[in-house]
Amino acid sequence: MKLYSCAFTGHRPKSFPWKYDEGAKECRLLKETLSEQIKMLVDRGVTDWFSGMALGVDLWAAEIVLNLREKNSALKLHCILPCEGQEIKWSDLSQKQYRSILERADERFYVSQAYTADCMLKRNRYMVDHSSMLLAVYNGSQRSGTGATVRYAQQMDKDIIIIDPISRNVTG
Repeated sequence: MKLYSCAFTGHRPKSFPWKYDEGAKECRLLKETLSEQIKMLVDRGVTDWFSGMALGVDLWAAEIVLNLREKNSALKLHCILPCEGQEIKWSDLSQKQYRSILERADERFYVSQAYTADCMLKRNRYMVDHSSMLLAVYNGSQRSGTGATVRYAQQMDKDIIIIDPISRNVTG
């Protein structure tokens, strides 16, 4: 485990009131809050970042880290992927963003070559196991991959920062 590492987790766009409209004011404000938290952690010495590369929060966080890396070469982005072809059913624009992030990442690690019923869970647990903390955009929903990841990080006694996607309140 790296001492200065952080994994991301968060809901898919369909779970937010603005859905896939990244131009919505609430979405822009959430991304600003996410960016502020990442910058704060960079200032505290976090250098290694783990993204599961799912639509929404994972991709937003990966882009923020890559943008910060332009001025801080110590930052590393690790893309932890559930399986090959995760993005094939996404929109063309989302696929382009996904591939662009992968090209610029410091590491690409596939938990499974092909899709399996538990490859997403394995990806999330891998990220928690290989990082010292978790940054979650989480609405409290127990029945979600994000909820399961937060609970797993709690079980593993990881530091957790939670951003409420609606109020943008930060706890942890």
